[in-house]
Amino acid sequence: MTTGARHVFLSLATLLGVLGLGCQSAPSTGSLGPAPDGVVAPARAAPSAAAPEAASGDTYIRWLVDRSMLHQAELTARRYSGQGQLWQHPYANPQPRAASALASVWFTAYPPSHITRPGESVLRSLGDPELWSLFKEIGVKGVHTGPMKRAGGIRGREYTPTIDGNFDRIGTEIDPGFGSDEEYKSMVRRARDNGAVAIGDIVPGHSGKGADFRLAERGYGDYPGLYHMVEIQSKDWGVLPPVPAGKDAVNLKPEAVDELKARGYIVGQLPRTIFYEKNIKETDWSATEAVAGVDGRKRRWVYLHYFKGGQPTFNWLDPTFAAQRLVIGDALHSLGTLGESMLRLDANGFLGIEIGSNNDRAWSEGHPLSVTSNQLIAGLVRKLGGFTFQELNLTLDDIKAMSHGGADLSYDFVTRPGYHHALVTGDAEFLRLMLGLQKTYQIDPAGLIHALQNHDELTLELVHFWTRHKDATFTFHGKTMKGSELREIIRAEMHARLLGPAAPYNLEAANGVACTTATVAAAALGIRDVGRLTEAQRRDIQRAHLLVAMYNAMQPGIFALSGWDLVGALTLPGESVKTLLADGDTRWINRGSYDLLGTNPGAVKSSADLPRSQALYGTLPEQLTRPGSFVWQLKKMLRVRAEYRINESEQIDIPAVKARGLVVMVHRLPDGRGIQVTATNFGRTIVGETVAIKTAPPGGVVTDLLEEKTLGKLGADGRLHFAIGPHEGQVLLIK
Repeated sequence: MTTGARHVFLSLATLLGVLGLGCQSAPSTGSLGPAPDGVVAPARAAPSAAAPEAASGDTYIRWLVDRSMLHQAELTARRYSGQGQLWQHPYANPQPRAASALASVWFTAYPPSHITRPGESVLRSLGDPELWSLFKEIGVKGVHTGPMKRAGGIRGREYTPTIDGNFDRIGTEIDPGFGSDEEYKSMVRRARDNGAVAIGDIVPGHSGKGADFRLAERGYGDYPGLYHMVEIQSKDWGVLPPVPAGKDAVNLKPEAVDELKARGYIVGQLPRTIFYEKNIKETDWSATEAVAGVDGRKRRWVYLHYFKGGQPTFNWLDPTFAAQRLVIGDALHSLGTLGESMLRLDANGFLGIEIGSNNDRAWSEGHPLSVTSNQLIAGLVRKLGGFTFQELNLTLDDIKAMSHGGADLSYDFVTRPGYHHALVTGDAEFLRLMLGLQKTYQIDPAGLIHALQNHDELTLELVHFWTRHKDATFTFHGKTMKGSELREIIRAEMHARLLGPAAPYNLEAANGVACTTATVAAAALGIRDVGRLTEAQRRDIQRAHLLVAMYNAMQPGIFALSGWDLVGALTLPGESVKTLLADGDTRWINRGSYDLLGTNPGAVKSSADLPRSQALYGTLPEQLTRPGSFVWQLKKMLRVRAEYRINESEQIDIPAVKARGLVVMVHRLPDGRGIQVTATNFGRTIVGETVAIKTAPPGGVVTDLLEEKTLGKLGADGRLHFAIGPHEGQVLLIK
């Protein structure tokens, strides 16, 4: 079958499955019955403390069903089927510029790190009128809350905590640790009152080990079809290792995975193992303990998990189409019940997998089923007037392909490693190379989310040069080399400068470096001890931080920054989060807590027990009254961005330059407002260079938008002279 024919088949199969969205997964031991007419939202299950003690039998199964996401999704779907609201919006094509127009500057929250007033919930704090007044003043138009729904697992009738920052979702209700559904809705209303929107998350690739997984282990109804899990016949249990005491599963060694593949059970090893850790996670497969099913028979299952063992992977092409029903129901709940306007599709590039050809490793990235599945999710969200964005750290080919009918926006994994490399080395050649590839692949920066720090590590996988283009040739530092060689050079330079004796405050992470933007800047400046910074060093860190903010903000698309950026957070000492690092996940050092408003100055940790980060810049109220502070200068930058609608502009040129640290981006502003030029100097010496701006009108007036002064006129030859200090930039208008 040709690729095109296979893609059409997958699309038709997926759509046929979703036509049955409102069907129940299976009759339970007691009749669930239809939802009453006019139901506003699915009824929530009672907390576990009020449940009967026994964790077996029909009563326990019903208890699990009531708490399962699949069941809740089916109840939610009934509110929409046959309703006119599904036919009010176009949905076939992504709408990146409409999404950007809705909210072009985002605050990306990380709820476990948010310090509140004593006794106050995270959600009440995020809905604080003072906070939103300050956000409005700064220019923030959207808050991406991060995952806030219940996460973790269930053992018996007890809820177990999240193992991955609430990315292991097990329910559609708000996690009680953050607040209530009503507090979330109140925060959404507060955002709207201030001209902003709330942005949430769905996790289409996996769940935690909640009620859905426990029902799957017991072979109940459609639940085994939710997951990429395979029942292992008892005669082959000898291939499976025993489950350690106190655990519910055990990770498989590569040899066991190979043997199970040979016996016809699974697709085998994946091309790479995310979060690899010796004796903890050596493969992407784990085996359950023996679990008694609803029929009384004991089963052992082997299940796939791209990430941690507590995050079982959904099966997006199962005859039950259970995964589609669950994920779409979750999206409907976020949009219709919680009031979110946009949704992140987390790890959405891992929705298709099949056995490799010629006994190779499994095909698990760049799979057409991922494209089809994303079209399905994003299309339904647009049908309801919302938007989606994807975090897709794959090849540029995949990012481009996934944008066809899929998410409206993509996280900027195109130039993100490049601008970090430019800052750390003072050499922007790799960043300029990536900007050139972005143009070659016709990836419009207006459809990208250009972000500073997020909850993850600084990713250095450089997948484009690792997989599909490892043998392609590129020119770097005057030499022609393979993609794999280029990748190793960039990674080696970054590791040498960001880790070890050069920067002992950062740690190596599974896919890069655990750090904050401030500690990347510190390492770039050669600072080895961030515990005893001088005032001059603090100013230098802030200047470098503002430089990368300018690069990301002063171009088309979305600009996003975090609480760690706003306060200038440093990494946490590893010893302070020792228990969280035990499984090898070092990202916790870049997730220290912060107090944006300064309402709890005595707090040494957040309500989620994350220690307080050292903050270099101060609180938002204090910074906004201090000229020259990080937020004071950021506010000025974002005012210019909004006034000249730079987020709506078209990137038309990346001129050639000679200075190692210089990057020049040329944009055509909307409605004939002129040509805008963003020039950033990542080097540590002054840049003095004349650059050809081919698209600008000769004789046009050149204005420095940040300094609010006229610099003169563009010469007849269209050449513009730049004089830019170390770690500084200019935002110019030519008209």
